[in-house]
Amino acid sequence: MAQSVGIQSALALLQVPELGRGSPGFIRPFEEGTLPDALGTTPNAITPEVFADPGALELFHQYIAVFVVAFLVTVLATPIMRRIAVAYGVIDRPSVARKIHKIPVAYLGGVAVYLGILAGIAYSYLSLIFPDLMPAHAAGSLPVPISIIAGMTAITLIGVIDDVVGISPRIKIGGQLFAAALLAFDDIGVKVASGLLRPVGHWLNNDKLVYSFDLPASIPLFGDHIQLDLVYWTGTAIIAVFVIGACNASNLIDGLDGLLSGVTAIAMGGLLAIALALGAIDDGKLDAARIVLCMCVLGACLGFLPHNFNPASIFLGDAGSMLLGFVTIVAILSLGDTGKTHLVIAGLLIYSVPIIDTTLAIIRRRMAGLPLSSADDQHLHHQLKRALGVKGAALAMYGIAGIFALLGVAVSAGRGRVIYALALVVGSFIVVTAIKQASRARIEAEAVRSDARRAPAGAIPAPPRPAEAAPAAART
Repeated sequence: MAQSVGIQSALALLQVPELGRGSPGFIRPFEEGTLPDALGTTPNAITPEVFADPGALELFHQYIAVFVVAFLVTVLATPIMRRIAVAYGVIDRPSVARKIHKIPVAYLGGVAVYLGILAGIAYSYLSLIFPDLMPAHAAGSLPVPISIIAGMTAITLIGVIDDVVGISPRIKIGGQLFAAALLAFDDIGVKVASGLLRPVGHWLNNDKLVYSFDLPASIPLFGDHIQLDLVYWTGTAIIAVFVIGACNASNLIDGLDGLLSGVTAIAMGGLLAIALALGAIDDGKLDAARIVLCMCVLGACLGFLPHNFNPASIFLGDAGSMLLGFVTIVAILSLGDTGKTHLVIAGLLIYSVPIIDTTLAIIRRRMAGLPLSSADDQHLHHQLKRALGVKGAALAMYGIAGIFALLGVAVSAGRGRVIYALALVVGSFIVVTAIKQASRARIEAEAVRSDARRAPAGAIPAPPRPAEAAPAAART
């Protein structure tokens, strides 16, 4: 049975290209009656067998050139960007004690990563002219929508300006909202809300949750009635929140040499596995976009990592950290393009390391009475660095990211309840630990102040412990 399914899948890939159902420009590697139907499942459901089927592996082989192009461009462009950064003084000076490097290090590594991702996408576009470059993608549609490229460009430009001259957080948020609006305009990620709101629509006897309202008079651009699509506007709000959260979460964990680029590469590996599985079952119009984007980001991160791993010769800067957060969340949101919200949850589980670290930072700073934008040295990677050193901490974070990537892939394959329970236990343990540490630091600080008040006049109070010292005001 399994051998027959594999043979049929392989033969389907050798046949004349056929456009997938609802997926313009993407070849469907399965014919009717093959893997999905043989397993007794719906044609658009991911099962554990899909990950091992030759169809998904064949897609990987046909798109591997995108990875190679992104890798080579990034690994070659990074030294060039380092020279440009040094020549124009775009460097990070170790002005505060919590920074691990002792000498100035160049910024603008994010530009090299951007160029690598863009080169990989450009290669995929060449398949429209030379179909043999990427046989899995038929001519007639762009593998990656222009809106994603425009959003990447906007995020990178905002980050570069911040790295070079510095801009206010409000302007950076504005740039992130602009990138989110580009995605919403192209309906990328909007349908994520359909899975969340479907029960509400069923309860209200309006599955699509579209409402029309008559106006007392005709209004220019609107006419005499207004149509309200709750799914679209809820999805748009979700996109905005996710883009802002991901850009800033990635920025927060970019505190050790090679940490963000390595963690993002691991997350992209997990997302690529899900993207290939969705491509094998013909999930929709974003099948090719998911695979190309994951391949590009994975290649760019691995091309940048040798330059960025300890001791780093160049940093991502805000341009790179926000860019990696943006492309990662775009890949995650695209998993729900056909209403599969559970796959978005699986993607967020894969991306758990930045999410958890950001959540802990918010809890920690709120409990300490500090502004959320204040910097400190109590992030997960800082705590691991004090115990394991810079390289040990980065490798430990890689291991944690790898565990969450495996959990996320397992969730997408239908092992939801057990994995959700395990993720809940792990996440709760980390959150409780952070709250406990923040509470202990606050209690000890209050004890020091109490002892100072009770001390005789003229006595010198004992200094606080190093971990309790006020954090230096610097960029995270």
